[in-house]
Amino acid sequence: MAFSGKVIWITGASSGIGKALARAFAKQGAKLILSSRNKTALEEVKNSCENCANIHVLPLDLEDYNNLQNKATAAISVFKRIDILVNNGGISQRSLVKDTAINVDKRLMDINYLGTVALTKAILPHFIKNKNGHFVVTTSIVGKIGTPLRSSYAASKHALHGFFDSLRAEQHQNKIFVTLICPGFVRTNISKNALIGDGTLQGKMDMATQNGIDPAHFANLMLTAIKKKKEEVYIAGIKEKMGVYAKRFYPKLLSILIRKLRVT
Repeated sequence: MAFSGKVIWITGASSGIGKALARAFAKQGAKLILSSRNKTALEEVKNSCENCANIHVLPLDLEDYNNLQNKATAAISVFKRIDILVNNGGISQRSLVKDTAINVDKRLMDINYLGTVALTKAILPHFIKNKNGHFVVTTSIVGKIGTPLRSSYAASKHALHGFFDSLRAEQHQNKIFVTLICPGFVRTNISKNALIGDGTLQGKMDMATQNGIDPAHFANLMLTAIKKKKEEVYIAGIKEKMGVYAKRFYPKLLSILIRKLRVT
């Protein structure tokens, strides 16, 4: 029960990994603030959790990153503190570079990168004042490896690694921790809700996603990493993990293998 009594704010909490995290943290007695754009879905997640009296719903839109300071102030006021911010909200993409409109690239960066950065900056003074805090960020294996059909998504996730590695180094003396979680394929609706080249939704689940890790199991592994204050963790299948190490030690080989992935 490592998280009993901890105040944890989760973005992207209305479905998928965020929903599974909410249930896992609630089971351990944490006090939760759940955020996403969909208030109705958030209420459903809240009611599905144990100890739902200790759960507060706070809708927000990461794309509206200029107005997230007010959301941070509201979140702190709920339980008078935040111990852990789980930056889990985001959106994916499935389209070739040549077919992807620039406004789609911008939207991916606005939501996945700038929204996450803005919320982090809004909470950072609170963590500094308390000389304690923990930023948890759901990035992706493609935050380490760019693959076909995910150029904008990979770019936004790579950017998160750069930002949070810098933040970790800057705030170490204030006992502020950063954990980067890199999922492989997880059985959620992320591919259904992914943007295609014209900005509309793909509307179908990828086979690899369908065969991915169960979200509840993923959440339990993620909680273990957070508890241990790991800096960077890959929660993925063996092929995805091997890809990360191949990128580091055998980049040319990985490049050749990635070219062979199906892109249509």
